[in-house]
Formats: sequence, structure tokens, C-alpha cells
Amino acid sequence: MANGLFNLKQVMQAVQQGGWPAQRTPFVEYLVVAGGGAGGGFRTGGGGGAGGLLQGIDPVPNGQTLLVTVGAGGAGNSTADTAGGSGASSVFGSIATTGGGGGGAANSPGQNGVAGGSGGGSGSGGNNTQTLGGQSVANQGNAGGKNYPSAGSDSSGGGGGGAGTVGLNGFSSTTAAGNGGAGIASSINGTVTAYAGGGGGSGYDAGTSVGGVGGGGAGGASPTAGTANTGGGGGAKGNGPGSAANGGSGIVIIRYPTAYADAASVTTGTKTTANGYTIYTFLASGTITF
Repeated sequence: MANGLFNLKQVMQAVQQGGWPAQRTPFVEYLVVAGGGAGGGFRTGGGGGAGGLLQGIDPVPNGQTLLVTVGAGGAGNSTADTAGGSGASSVFGSIATTGGGGGGAANSPGQNGVAGGSGGGSGSGGNNTQTLGGQSVANQGNAGGKNYPSAGSDSSGGGGGGAGTVGLNGFSSTTAAGNGGAGIASSINGTVTAYAGGGGGSGYDAGTSVGGVGGGGAGGASPTAGTANTGGGGGAKGNGPGSAANGGSGIVIIRYPTAYADAASVTTGTKTTANGYTIYTFLASGTITF
């Protein structure tokens, strides 16, 4: 989300408030990202879907305390017949995003990815059966990728969907699997940062993948978790002991022109300023009053 999302009228209203420092902002710009889903279990699982992402401008009531919830990432597991856990919702006032769907597990005949803000990738059971990536929530993310159906050792799981693009399908390879979908970049915190990338799937034995830009974890024998406070999906588990990777926790960021007064009260949120904006970043659940 580039600078300049506020229109000229709104900016001029803010400038005019300079002589009245007690004036509260009537609107805020927001980024709300839910927790990412975990990867699917054992050998040819699907990657976890990214947490749902919403951004825009919203009016805020003067003097009313608004709830801010930061969703946790889904939990991975070590079994071949259980999908990855889905992420939890993040909320700012009336704006709510849906947690990312967990990646499908690699049981026979393989599991579909779980639906979510972005859908989890599908798992592959190695018996030549096509499975499907989880579906996404409209305007919050994208679907997970499909598995590569094979009766041999070249089967692989699909990548989890990201906020920007769908998860990639698995393909015929013992050394690679479906990569996670890309997230979306935003400059709301003053620095261009990507959020909500999908987790990568895993291929048979040595099959690995790349997580989507925006905190998505890589899939493989040593999968990586979605990055904390990005809503990234967790990587799927390849062959060997251990668990699929967890999804990354979500984040809520709010900003408005510095010509307006600071929030009346904030719990857990951290205040910064950049590029003419007052910014409140929530890495954990709390409240804010304008």
C-alpha cells in the first residue's frame, strides 16, 4: 500500500487541524493480517495458506475503544493423516480477516488443502490421485496449489496460497515441490514490507520448496515456520522424523496524518512516526481509543 492512499481533501483536513491539537482523527488507514496456516504432515504434504489480508481506510468513532486481535499461526503436526492447523483471525474494530488454511496431509489418497484466508496446498498420497488446494476468502487471499498425482516416488504436495498469488502446484520431481504463493507488499509502517506469503509443499523423500515472499516457510525434510507477525504459511514436512512447520502469527497496523492528536489510549500497540504519519503497530492483541 503506497503512500498517498488518503485523498487530497482528507490530507487538507488534517493540515487544518494543526491549530487544534486535541482534535482526534476521523479516519485511519489499516492493514489487518490473520495468522498463517501450518504445513501438512509427512513426506508429501501441502504448504500452509497465508493469513487473510485486508487493507484500506476506515472511519473511527471518537472516544470509543476498539478491540484489536492478532491471530496466532496454526500448529504443525508429525502424522501422515492430519492436515496442518489453520491460523486464527485478526481483527481491528469491525474489520476481521480469516486465518490461513492448513496444508493437506499425505495420507492415502492424500488430503485436499484446508480453506482459509488463503487456502492450504493439497497433500499427495502417492497413489495417482488428484487432490485440490484449499479455497480462499474473497479479497483476502488466494487458493492453495494442487498436488502432483503419482503412484511413484515423484509425487509432491502443492504450495499454500498467498495474499498476492495462488500456491503453485506440485510437479514430477523427487527434489522439489509446489512453492508457496507470494504475499503483498505494504509501506504502511514506513518501510516497504511483504506480508502473507504461502508455505511451500514437500516432495517425496528429498523434495523441497520455497515459501512465498511475505513470510512463507519452506517445505522439506526440515521445514521452516511462517515468519512471526507476517501471517506467512508454514512449510510442509518431508520424509523423516519431526513435525510440519507452524504458521506465522498475524499483525495489525494503523496509521493517520500526524496533524491529528495521538490516540487517547493504547494497550500493546507501539507508536512510531514516519513520512508524516502516526503509526500504531500491534504484534499482540490489545485495544485503541481515538
